[in-house]
Amino acid sequence: QVQLVESGGGLVQAGGSLRLSCVASGRIFSNYIMGWLRQAPGKEREFVAAISWSGGSTRYEQYSDSVKGRFTISRDTAENTVYLQMNSLKPEDTAVYYCAARLSASFEYAYWGQGTQVTVAS
Repeated sequence: QVQLVESGGGLVQAGGSLRLSCVASGRIFSNYIMGWLRQAPGKEREFVAAISWSGGSTRYEQYSDSVKGRFTISRDTAENTVYLQMNSLKPEDTAVYYCAARLSASFEYAYWGQGTQVTVAS
């Protein structure tokens, strides 16, 4: 079982930055993929970014086209924390952001945090 707790959301002006954090606890295996997904009001949940828990030759990092070049995902395995640095924020980035974890062999995220609200004012 894995527990995920997000923090760092808030209200920011367009063009500003925020850094989200996700602290993971429980049984975290090196073959996990850690992801950030978001859901805006009235819209379906969408993928934002993902990163492999382990590094080296098996390192995996992916971004949606809508955030590529503006957002950066990273992880600190010593602190059991995954980060999402969000720069050049736009009003359309407004959503509840969720941290999630899945096995690398699976397409579905099995573990989810409670979400953190990000609001970008124009």
